[in-house]
Formats: sequence, structure tokens, C-alpha cells
Amino acid sequence: MHRTDALAEADRLMTVCNSCRYCEGLCAVFPAMEMRRDFQDGDLNYLANLCHSCGACYYDCQFSPPHEFAVNVPKVLAEVRNQSYEQYAWPQAFRRVFARHGLVAALLVALSVALFLIGLVAWNAPGALFAAHLTDENFYALMPHNAMALLFGTVFLFAIFALGMGARNFWRDIGEPAATLAQPAALGRAAHDAGTLRYLDGGGEGCMNEDEAPTDRRRIYHHLTFYGFMLCFAATSVATLYHYVFGRVAPYPWWDVPVILGTLGGIGLLIGPAGLLAAKLRRDEALQDGSRFGMDTAFLAMLFLTGLTGLLLLFLRATPAMGVLLAVHLGFVLALFLTLPYGKFVHGIYRYLALVRYARERKALEQEAADAEA
Repeated sequence: MHRTDALAEADRLMTVCNSCRYCEGLCAVFPAMEMRRDFQDGDLNYLANLCHSCGACYYDCQFSPPHEFAVNVPKVLAEVRNQSYEQYAWPQAFRRVFARHGLVAALLVALSVALFLIGLVAWNAPGALFAAHLTDENFYALMPHNAMALLFGTVFLFAIFALGMGARNFWRDIGEPAATLAQPAALGRAAHDAGTLRYLDGGGEGCMNEDEAPTDRRRIYHHLTFYGFMLCFAATSVATLYHYVFGRVAPYPWWDVPVILGTLGGIGLLIGPAGLLAAKLRRDEALQDGSRFGMDTAFLAMLFLTGLTGLLLLFLRATPAMGVLLAVHLGFVLALFLTLPYGKFVHGIYRYLALVRYARERKALEQEAADAEA
């Protein structure tokens, strides 16, 4: 017996696909499937998170609807994958917060934080809110640096811990030993495949779209989103190093490293999430799990609005608009941190871990074949 109907349906589909094997060259899911003869819940969650949802197998399958077998691997694995985010989330009390109304919940958190900061400044220093902030003393008039670092550092550390607990729950559920995480070859292979989105190409032609014409647009938007996020994180890390190690206090000039990294990252967070959302809205509904649309859009919206408000803050930091923009930007950053362990962000972590397991399994299979030939 399986925990959910989606897992039971995924078991049925994997059994059918294991008998056919026509799609084994499309991605990693089907070779990983072929290594199994029965499918426990952990195996199905592993395969679901290994799936990149390119959609190629749906259009290539001779048993897809309206065939009586009704094989729709992308949609069913999307349902299993989305349910796994809730299943592995920590703590349990937060598991359902962003599942169905993620966008509304995230926006409420962001706006609440922004309004609180605006109200706090208006109460303590009314003149600072709409003043031009040209120096480091005035820049932190809204919120002292140490207070900002304490608040956001605490929330960020909580998010990291919650993500780690979720990753631990996933790793245990799929039954992979901890020793795999000490195999450099598996970790490196998975990092390459994740960093290049190797399996988001539909077997070489690209992701399928609403017109059934494969393109690489989703891969490009994913790259812009991921590397935009990493550039913003790098900008924050460099700025932290400047502040605490070298005593260089923000704001920094346009040509300095944190500003350059943050600008490039912000541009990536504008184009990437907007492109992914547009692609999601245009995509064939037969491939999608509509029950988690709010969760998906919440993550993309938080990334987009974080990038947008960050760029506006950069360009208008010497104007009276800076105070309100800083409060709004900090609100979206805090909401992004809070939602990371309970939204679509976790798919990157679980997919990487699934790729690690696949790399280990594939290497073991290749070794067995080599030993048999010898």
C-alpha cells in the first residue's frame, strides 16, 4: 500500500513503463526505473524528484491519453514531487502553510514586514523615512546594521536548518546510505548535471511546450534564475566581508564588486522568474499539477520582486524614495527566506540529491558490467 493515490498511480505507470522502455534515452528517470522491479514510496519519490518535467515522454508515449493505459508520467510525477515537498518539510506545523495559497501568504509576510519597518521608522525618526540617504550614517538611519544582520541572519539560519532537515528526511526516505555523500565522483557528476540542467532537454531537443515544439527556453530561464540568485548571494557575502573584515560600510560605489554582482544577479532574477512564469502559463495543462500552482508562483514572485525592489533601491538610493524602497525590499527578502523551506526552492536540493543517487547507481551498474565482461 502506498501513502497517497499519486504514489499508487506512479507505481502503476512505472510498471507499465518498465515493460515498454521506449523512453529510456530521454532522461535519467527511465534508466533509474529500469534498475528496479518494484517501487516503494521512497523509490517513487526519488524518481519524481529526478524528473525535470521536460514533457518529452508524454508526447513520445504510445500509451498516453486517450489510450486506455492513460500513461502521463510528467503530471503524475509532478504530483508526487509536490507532495514530497510537504512530506519532508520541517517543522511539521509549517508543512501546509504555503501549499495551496503560497502567493497570498508570501505577499502578506512581505508587506507586513515592510509596513512594520515603515511604521517603526516613522515613529522613532519621522524625518529619516523620506530623506535622501547619501552617506553610510544616513543609509542605516532606517535600521542599524547590527539589528538588520541579527534579524535577517536569524531567519536565514532558520531557513538553512529547515532545508537541511528536509534534505535529511528525503535522503532517509529514499533509503540511500549516508556514505554516498562522501563519494566525490557521485557528488561531482550530480553537480555537473544539476548545474548544466542536463536532463531538461527532452533527450536533446528541448522541453515540450504548448504547441508541442521543443525549445530550450525553460533551461535558459532556469539558468538565469539560479545564477541570478547565486550572484545576489555572492554580492551579500562580499558586502558582509567588506563590513566586518575590512571595515568598509555600505553604500558602495557603482563600480565595486558587491554592486556589480548584485546588479547582474538582480537582472537575472527579473528575466528568469518572469520567463518561467510565462512558460508555466503557456504550458500544456495535461503536464501540470494544478493543485500546487500557488506554491510555484509564490517562489517565482518572491524572486522577481526581490530582484525588482533591489534594483530600484540601487538606482534610487540617493533619493527620498530610498527609505520606503529599503523597507519594501527587506520585506520581500525576509519573506523569501521564510518561504524557502516550504516552497518550490526545495526542488533544487532534492533534485541534486536524486542526481547524486543516480550517479552512484549508474557507476555501480557500469562497474558490474565491466566485471562481467572481465
